[in-house]
Amino acid sequence: MDDFFTSEEKKELFSLYRHLLQSAGDSISWKDCLKLKRHLIKAAQCNGLQRNNFGMNPVIRDLQTAVIVAEEIGMKGSCLVGIMLHEIVKGHVLSIDEVNAEYGDDVASIIKGLVKTNELYAKSPAIESENFRNLLLSFAEDMRVILIMIADRVNVMRKIKDTGNEGDRIKVANEAAYLYAPLAHKLGLYKLKSELEDLSLKYTQKETYYFIKDKLNETKASRDKYIAAFIEPIQKKVSEAGLKFDIKGRTKSIHSIWNKIQKQKTSFEGIYDLFAIRIILDSEPDPAKEKQECWQVYSIVTDMYQPNPKRLRDWLSIPKSNGYESLHITVMGPEGKWVEVQIRTRRMDEIAERGLAAHWRYKGIKGETGLDEWLTSVREALENADNDSLKVMDQFKMDLYEDEVFVFTPKGDLFKLGKGATVLDFAFHIHSKLGCKCIGAKVNGKNAQLKQKLNSGDQVEIMTSNTQTPKQDWLNIVTTSKARTKIRQALKEMVARQHAFAKETLERKFKNRKLEYDEATMMRLIKRLGFKNVTEFYQRIADGGLDVNEILDKYVEQQKRDSDTHDEIVYRSAEGYNLQAAQQEETTSKEDVLVIDQNLKGLEFKLAKCCNPIYGDDVFGFVTVSGGIKIHRADCPNANQMRERFGYRIVKARWAGKSVGTQYPITLRVVGHDDIGIVTNITSIISKENGITLRSIGIDSHDGLFSGTLTVMVGDTGRLEALIKKLRTIKGVKQVSRN
Repeated sequence: MDDFFTSEEKKELFSLYRHLLQSAGDSISWKDCLKLKRHLIKAAQCNGLQRNNFGMNPVIRDLQTAVIVAEEIGMKGSCLVGIMLHEIVKGHVLSIDEVNAEYGDDVASIIKGLVKTNELYAKSPAIESENFRNLLLSFAEDMRVILIMIADRVNVMRKIKDTGNEGDRIKVANEAAYLYAPLAHKLGLYKLKSELEDLSLKYTQKETYYFIKDKLNETKASRDKYIAAFIEPIQKKVSEAGLKFDIKGRTKSIHSIWNKIQKQKTSFEGIYDLFAIRIILDSEPDPAKEKQECWQVYSIVTDMYQPNPKRLRDWLSIPKSNGYESLHITVMGPEGKWVEVQIRTRRMDEIAERGLAAHWRYKGIKGETGLDEWLTSVREALENADNDSLKVMDQFKMDLYEDEVFVFTPKGDLFKLGKGATVLDFAFHIHSKLGCKCIGAKVNGKNAQLKQKLNSGDQVEIMTSNTQTPKQDWLNIVTTSKARTKIRQALKEMVARQHAFAKETLERKFKNRKLEYDEATMMRLIKRLGFKNVTEFYQRIADGGLDVNEILDKYVEQQKRDSDTHDEIVYRSAEGYNLQAAQQEETTSKEDVLVIDQNLKGLEFKLAKCCNPIYGDDVFGFVTVSGGIKIHRADCPNANQMRERFGYRIVKARWAGKSVGTQYPITLRVVGHDDIGIVTNITSIISKENGITLRSIGIDSHDGLFSGTLTVMVGDTGRLEALIKKLRTIKGVKQVSRN
């Protein structure tokens, strides 16, 4: 039997192991080091491990991830041991109980989290939509698992640049852009976030990536010259003030430049802020001294260059939830160009680069950040079974990138909320009981409605009333997931209470009129009255829309109907039968056409209008907000954006056995010379084609050229391609393309 490890991998295994021990320093005891070595040797001799879709050795991959965690995130000790052993436990070389006994329960709990998360990747290199809930739940249990998974994705993205497995590489790259880069952003790992975004762009939109990269290289000399001229006077003044510091220009990431090009709808040349100046002070780690020196530098810079007061960002006074502290200003530099300047100390810079873990190390405690609160709200939203996991995922995604506002209570307590948060969000943020009774607020002493958005620095006093109850439209007012979850819970409890009351009222009336209550008769009546379900029926009684006495009269009438066996019943059931048969026919015809996701058939779907897919096109499904599925062509103009922003909503779809007689509308664009009879020739070819009908034609002629759009009904791509070929042979036709 061949060894699982190649000879190169064995060498790499021990060089990585030595490298890790150096990085870990004294955070891993000497005894644990010897045990680790023994287990790694055992793993190297084992053949029960499995490589991933890119042929990566799982144990080597874990050690590479551990190096990133140690050196680029700054977590040591039990985290590293957990990563190094995780694949060995998964490959059954070592049991979780043995880990617990030999290394303690902290290491064991990290391994459990990693095994649980990695099991979701067993079938596919990127998470399938139905596994998102489980992924987020395992993330919400232990913050360290998220940090390790981000490092693992960075490692995989670095290693797959030369893979032949293009399809899986695109899946992994899309997932990195829509899930792991935003997570890294939320946790303050800005360096890794930029790397994930850049690599994702490189793998999914190669031409765009290299176009921007080449442009940056072309303009590097003039940019460096400008930065040097901008920095020189600042350097001189700050040195004269007796401060120790580093100052450098930093070019923005390729992905962020691409984002600006798209947002501002401009060319590369139209983007002015391609770089930022960063001043890093070597201050003593005393908060008061650090702030004082940062503001001193701010004063020096703004004396020299005119600042834009609207663009001042002060995260020194109130840091972000992930611990980020810095002072950002935009000033008018030479040649009338706006330049961003970031001022921070060495300690702040390390937190900005390494995020959460560095923050923990300086603070010495883990529960200091607002991130724990955010994870708790994610956990609550997921554990509430009524929540649709795709809606939770959408909210989770929005939470990742949102900026923060900070507001004060009348006593001066400070609370951080997502940007765009309303008075109602703030009430629920303080306590769900306060939220449910909220009728408005006083913001900075003035009366404010529930939907008023809050700004940083607002002082908010919540006003309540005991008669207030949560309303359905509150869900449109709030923006935070915590408030949304609490409102849904409260509404559900209210509805349940109302239903119980309505049911009780109905049963009491039955007793008063000495009527026998029969469940089956009541169900038939509810259906006859046009209600889809019992809940809707009781809700109408609770709202006062149905009179209970009228219901009793109709119930008696229903009983008579049921006991009478006249022709009407036969007629109704026959009608029902026909209707069922028709419905059945419709779903089977649909079922034949498409197989969605894991071989699911008979799902409701619609063909997207933006790309009009037809039988035979490469397609994918996109789960819409309402829960239906839209089918798009793989080359749909919106496909890239959907994959990048909502990758978790994409499901596989393929054409199955063909549905007989189904035709799809397709728009063709025809361009050519305006010859006599060209329209007749086009329509004549279409009319001769079997199984293709012309629905509409529009021709526009200009300066001897014509362009026309034809809408034809066609059954599949084979027939469409044959038609396009024939149209191209018509004299004078230069181009035929599918819209």
